[in-house]
Amino acid sequence: MGTTAYERMLSVAVAALHERDPEQLWPLLASALPELCGGEALIYKLDNWDESEGALGLSPGVAAEFTVLGDEAASLLRAGYPLAEHYANSPDRAPVTARRVAGRSWSASPTARLIDDILDVDHVLGIPLPQSTAPITGCLVYRSGRDFSDDEMRLAQQFQPLLAAVEQQRQLLERWRQLRAPHTSDGPAPELTPRETTVLLLLSDALTAVSIGRRLGISERTVHKHIANIYRKLGTHDRISTVLRAQRLGLVPAVHEPSGV
Repeated sequence: MGTTAYERMLSVAVAALHERDPEQLWPLLASALPELCGGEALIYKLDNWDESEGALGLSPGVAAEFTVLGDEAASLLRAGYPLAEHYANSPDRAPVTARRVAGRSWSASPTARLIDDILDVDHVLGIPLPQSTAPITGCLVYRSGRDFSDDEMRLAQQFQPLLAAVEQQRQLLERWRQLRAPHTSDGPAPELTPRETTVLLLLSDALTAVSIGRRLGISERTVHKHIANIYRKLGTHDRISTVLRAQRLGLVPAVHEPSGV
């Protein structure tokens, strides 16, 4: 990975970890990822690549082209031909292009003609989330001219852990937003960073530091640093008192529910 690409990826990761709104995490990625992979536009889908349902997220600058799409055209994009089927039928999650999957039939497909008409692009690179099983989630990067090279696909593969970490962060922040108690009974809540919030949420699920680190893709040492900051901000000294105080402050739900992530 080139130094410039590495630095930009790192800056995206830092920005994502400081973003409090889960709905802004993927738009943040979508604004940076296409250029880093040698592409021009991006579509992401966080549910199954199904032609009948599911919202498409778009990179900035191409949204206007999609507002005029009819149902049939939108269905083609939702279906993710031929990459969604490719990943559904194989455990391999390495990025690959539509042309390498479908061969010459790709250029003649309705999907290829559609993206040529609306975006003036010829090629698609699939970047699935590395651990996704059912549904297969991830994004498609588009470009015109030549197909994505082996080097660009290897670069995209290096970005996959970042995508997975951001999606994990999005799910945890979304859960926290939905389950957070609306009222507090123990004074004002301290200001936690988004990362501290997700660590606290997993702490309340009785996960160990090792398990939290594995879930978030960070080291056990980093988890302990976040826990120490949480203890300091909440004025506590152990896990049980921290979780109880966090519940009283409305930082985590008072009634435990499965995380679903």
